[in-house]
Amino acid sequence: MLAKQYFLQKLVKIIKLYNYTIMKSLFIKSLLLIFISSVSLTACSSDDDNPSSDDTQLQIENNVQNDSWRITKYIDSGNDEVSNYAGYIFTFGADNVLTATNSINTYTGTWSIMDSNSNDDSLDDLDFNIFFASPSDFEELSDDWDLITQTSNKIELIDISGGNGGTDYLTFEKN
Repeated sequence: MLAKQYFLQKLVKIIKLYNYTIMKSLFIKSLLLIFISSVSLTACSSDDDNPSSDDTQLQIENNVQNDSWRITKYIDSGNDEVSNYAGYIFTFGADNVLTATNSINTYTGTWSIMDSNSNDDSLDDLDFNIFFASPSDFEELSDDWDLITQTSNKIELIDISGGNGGTDYLTFEKN
């Protein structure tokens, strides 16, 4: 009888150890599954998290049309030519009409913002187009500028010339 009791005690210990091992294994597997699931879910991103280039374009268009602007920087291939635009107020109007006015002259041109690459949603893809037919100082502003930065008070543009490789910088600030 003692041998039977000893055998049963050992059997109970083995069963408890077996159950403990199975439970521990299931617990570890469950934790691993939860971890993998949470990593997978948080690694996924939605296009809704980033504004599309259409939203950015509309935001910039609304911003420039809300006020008048002045040129605070114009570097043409290394030459500072901002003085050519001193005293001029620029208005980016409806229907893409761009007006530059000082106390004597008014020049009219056009402006637009175009998405140059619809595959990417960054400022790099937006071209800020400016066109003036005359006078020559304003013709120099005519280009498809790339946006560097834009805030509600400042727009910084850059153009790298394909011909001579010169780099031009143009900055508008709210008046």
